[in-house]
Amino acid sequence: MAVHTEHTEHTYQLSVPNGDPVKVGVAMTDLATGLYAHGAVLAALRHRDVTGQGQHVQCSLYHTQVSCMIHAVTQFLNGGVKPRRMGTAHTSIVPYQSFPTSDGHIVVGAGNNRQFADLCSRLGLDQLIADERYSSNTGRVKHRTDLLDVLSERFRQLSTDECLAKFDGATMPYGPIQGIEQVVNDPHTLHHGLVQEVEHPTAGTIRMQGPAVEYGSFQQSITQPPPLLGQHGGDVLGDWLGMRHDVIEDVTASGIMGTPV
Repeated sequence: MAVHTEHTEHTYQLSVPNGDPVKVGVAMTDLATGLYAHGAVLAALRHRDVTGQGQHVQCSLYHTQVSCMIHAVTQFLNGGVKPRRMGTAHTSIVPYQSFPTSDGHIVVGAGNNRQFADLCSRLGLDQLIADERYSSNTGRVKHRTDLLDVLSERFRQLSTDECLAKFDGATMPYGPIQGIEQVVNDPHTLHHGLVQEVEHPTAGTIRMQGPAVEYGSFQQSITQPPPLLGQHGGDVLGDWLGMRHDVIEDVTASGIMGTPV
């Protein structure tokens, strides 16, 4: 199934202009399908509560990828516009992409004229604000190459931290592209419990990603470590499937579920 999903447009769109298709760095389709399934199951439960009828819920990695292509599919179906290979750039908003700095990369998006003027002013490029070619997003898209050349040259003159200092309080969205070490040690990551410790029965103390969702009335935390192979097999067979204890012992002893527990 995972291989089948590679036939969709995601790998095509992610590549740089004139480059080969590339894959997403993590299993985003698997994650998104799980999120779709989560909402679908809850909806089916509510449907059961109201009507008394159950539902067969079917989720597909392929269906998820087609659904997640959002505007790319809409533009093609209704306007015949095929998506181009844009790298980190946006097809219809300029500038909206990553830029190399003197020591890294930063992502900046100017979705309207106010944000574009704010960006240029903070970079000391006020001449771009007065340039008629860039007075609207339509013009900025039309003259994308010329505009990006000027912006790219300016960003390369600054370090990432210098850019962040200049953009503090800005109206446009921006942020550095961080490596994994920076992400897990970022103050925001640590403050919101996105890295937590849990005791594992064989590995000792391990660190894991914490829950991504926060609630107002209680705090989420990891309550159990990843299970050992076959650790909960007996519970599933007995509590959920109602198997007799002697049958469960035979199944676990045979190794069908993994390591006998």
